Formats: sequence, C-alpha cells, structure tokens
Amino acid sequence: MKKILITGGAGFIGSHVVRLFVTKYENYQIYNLDALTYAGNLENLTDIEKSPNYTFVKGDIADEAFIMELFELHQFDGVIHLAAESHVDRSIEDPMAFVRTNVIGTVTLLNAARKIWKGNWEGKRFYHISTDEVYGTLGAEGLFTETTPYDPNSPYSASKASSDHFVRAYGETYGLPYVLTNCSNNYGPNHFPEKLIPLFINNIIHNKPLPVYGDGNYTRDWLFVIDHARAIDVVFHQGKNHETYNIGGFNEWKNIDLVRLLCGIMDDKLGRAKGTSAQLITFVKDRPGHDLRYAIDATKIKEQLGWEPSVTFEQGLEITVNWYLENGDWLNNVTSGAYVSYYENQYLIN
Repeated sequence: MKKILITGGAGFIGSHVVRLFVTKYENYQIYNLDALTYAGNLENLTDIEKSPNYTFVKGDIADEAFIMELFELHQFDGVIHLAAESHVDRSIEDPMAFVRTNVIGTVTLLNAARKIWKGNWEGKRFYHISTDEVYGTLGAEGLFTETTPYDPNSPYSASKASSDHFVRAYGETYGLPYVLTNCSNNYGPNHFPEKLIPLFINNIIHNKPLPVYGDGNYTRDWLFVIDHARAIDVVFHQGKNHETYNIGGFNEWKNIDLVRLLCGIMDDKLGRAKGTSAQLITFVKDRPGHDLRYAIDATKIKEQLGWEPSVTFEQGLEITVNWYLENGDWLNNVTSGAYVSYYENQYLIN
C-alpha cells in the first residue's frame, strides 16, 4: 500500500485532489495535512472523511520538528504539495506570511523527504503544485510555456517562484525525484469566497456590489478545478522526474466579460429580470502590481500525457453556480466563520 501525503488537502483545490485519490486508489493510504487556516475547511470532505484509506492530520508545514516526526512515523512514498497562501491581495497586506508558508514550508517538506528517503528514490515522488503567476504578465499576444522566464510581480507570485526554484534545486543537488506543475486560475465548488467567481456569486445572491478592479480588462485563463485534480493525478503517476508541465484551459476571459456572463447565469438561476445582477458591477481602484494577462500553453501535458479539459467554461461555470445555490449552508458557514467549529466538533469532541 502506497502512503501519499497531500498538503493543503482541506483547501479548495486540495480537497478535490484528496477526494479523487481516496475514491480512485483504494490501495493508497491518503494523509491529508492541513493547518486549517481561514481557507482550509474540513466540510469540503465530509463525503470521504470516514473512508478507511483516509487520514486527516492537522499541522503546519513550516514546523520542522513536526514535519520530520510525521515523515518518520508514516514513511510516505509520495508528497503532493498544494498547501500555500494564495490570495494576491492578502500577500500585498502581509508578505511575510507568504514567505513562511510558501517558501519555508516548502523547503521544510523537501528536507524531510530528502532525509527520510535517504537517496532511495525508487517509487518516491515529490510533486509541487505552483501557479502561472510566477511567469509575470503577458501582452496582448503569446502564451506561457514551461520555458518562459520567471518574472513575478506580487509577493504571492514571488514566494511561489522561490518555492519552485527550491524544488528544482533539490532535484539537481540531491537527486530528489520531483515533478512540478504551473496552473492557471481555478474555479468550481468549495472555493473560499474571496476569489472572483465565488465572491461574486455570493454578492449577487445578497445584492451586494461586484467590485471589478480597474477597467475590468485584465485577462485570465480559467480551469475547472476537477479538471485540475485530474491533471494532478496524471502528472503524479505518468509525469517524468525533473519535468515541469503547464496546466491550463486554453480558455481566456477578460474579467469584465466573465462577470457579465456570470451575472446572466445568476439572473436566470435566481429568476431575476435580465440585466439585474449586472447593475451591481462597480469599478474600483486597481491593485498594485496587477498583471495584465495570463495565458497557459498546455500543449506539453496534452501531447505527452494525454490530459485535456473535460468541460467548457460555460459548462463548468453553470456547474459551479448550481453547486453554490444548492449548498447555501456551506456558503453561510464559510462567510460567517462557523466552519471553523467543524474541526473541533468532529475531531476534538467526538
């Protein structure tokens, strides 16, 4: 039985990866390590929390003694590292938190893997999940490829770029078997409502303003989170050691066009007159260092590993909207902060 550590497994992307691995690989023992900060929510995993091949561990990836003890105790065969601070606006307010989690936390995990595996690399793999934001910004043309030079413009993207460099350095210096992926913007169920799509879904439900930065012409490549989980599965099992794969949807949208599409879907779902939600759009002051455009070239992973998105953006967005409308309790718990009591009730009292 393989033992796989998934960090950040109670978060948005991580919970979908945990669910996929727990349900698909019954012969794997999946350990979900999460510090349960504001974006980590065990309510994301209620459907699989009793599975015999699933174990939750609460802890901090930057706690060296704790991480070493965890690796010594369980002797993991693989690490899928998703734990990260990821919100650009928060990184502008508190960059040191991003250095601690994204840089020091990653190096702490790398050190533990190196020391426990002791050069016995057979069957071992350290998989680091990163972002397209490390590449900086694009003009009107072109795509990010796996060889695009790094040019981060926010404390968040700088911290992720640093962690990417450390992973590659451990591969070159110690021979650590790693794979690395850089992914475009994700959307889908269970997304904490601070990012654009879940925030605006929640605001539309409650008739609150929809704050759009600048002129709304910032462009992003969007990927349905379940398709990202599928890609992580493929790369973890089929990717070549010391290789990087870009994961994207070939699906660029200007923010303002996305918001208008979302408003139309929400009007339809909520039975409101066409154009009602669009009246909530409010243009606000731009944020510092705002990248104009991201766009991923996912040709390599498609041609070498056979992965490609399974849904169109319109399909994925409708699935996402339906999920939030059908899971009002989850959304209310998250926005009210009540979700934090789930861990205490489930793991400390029971």
